[in-house]
Amino acid sequence: MSGNPSYHLHRRNRVIQASAAFLIVISGLIWRSGWLPLSPFLSKYGGDALWALMVFAGLGWIFTRVSTARLALIALLLAWGIEFSQLWHPPWLDALRAHQLGHLVLGSTFNWPDLPAYAVGIALGALIEIAWRRANP
Repeated sequence: MSGNPSYHLHRRNRVIQASAAFLIVISGLIWRSGWLPLSPFLSKYGGDALWALMVFAGLGWIFTRVSTARLALIALLLAWGIEFSQLWHPPWLDALRAHQLGHLVLGSTFNWPDLPAYAVGIALGALIEIAWRRANP
């Protein structure tokens, strides 16, 4: 077991995680800006996948020593939890959602097709991390 690198947990580099999250946010804002000639479907759900990828990267900054699979599960539960929270509308939460940053983070309206889009973004993050670790043992 000790000779197989797949059993070792690697520590994530916080500078790389923060840089990745920042670049993903910029990419997501450009993606949803209307500047790119994307179909409405690709604009909506690609943007959702990028949002979930940013959640994965951001949580990787926080949880530097958990496995990629565990990080992906935590990110998926958080993303889906935020989506399901959109079914709940107490005044204080709707006040947060009324601000641009609150809307970007929390959304406003539950949409079940967002759930698989989040899974795609998080799976992409996990695959990138696995490939990165294999290339940089």
